[in-house]
Amino acid sequence: MPDFFSAERLQLYAIMIPGLLTALILHEVAHGYVAYLLGDPTAKSQGRLTLNPLRHLDPIGTLAFFFVQFGWAKPVPVNPRYFRNPRQGMMLTALAGPGTNFLLAAAFALILHGLAAASAKPGTAVILICYYGVLVNLILGVFNLIPIPPLDGSNILAYFLPPRLAYQYQSFGRYGIIALIGLILIGNFTKFSLLGHLILPAVSALAALLGVPM
Repeated sequence: MPDFFSAERLQLYAIMIPGLLTALILHEVAHGYVAYLLGDPTAKSQGRLTLNPLRHLDPIGTLAFFFVQFGWAKPVPVNPRYFRNPRQGMMLTALAGPGTNFLLAAAFALILHGLAAASAKPGTAVILICYYGVLVNLILGVFNLIPIPPLDGSNILAYFLPPRLAYQYQSFGRYGIIALIGLILIGNFTKFSLLGHLILPAVSALAALLGVPM
């Protein structure tokens, strides 16, 4: 059983926090902002188009990221009835979250390469913060593209399905989060992680494209 509160772990958590907060907050703001651009004022009216972390973070979801490498923020409310094309609107709104995470990963990688070019010492706090900023955003972006409701990937896939099939598929959302947590917990206590085998190859490939070794 890993020691979650060792000095090394606590130091790692402190280094990961800037990237994690940025990833979670801007992921949700992106959902709300794209929905707003498409005509849905719900997120704005509820004060969710803000960078204030207290408006977005779910305490349990944030802690879960450190313990099981799976976390979440408070979902931004979206009302597809405001969209001119509800199915397309939900697809674009869903795509905005992971897309923002990939852009953030690229931004952290750019800063990382800039610091390296300026001969910053490897292992310094700012280097490590940027490094984990890349990885956390790639993990969150790829994870959310998994097409299991209620993850963003399910709303993206639903757009390409016939309406009746899409409705049946998304109705699985009430059980999807339980299935995801179960798969993650099983992976943590066994030598085989189904989600790890799905996510890590994609994260490694994207990190390599950004010139960031894992």
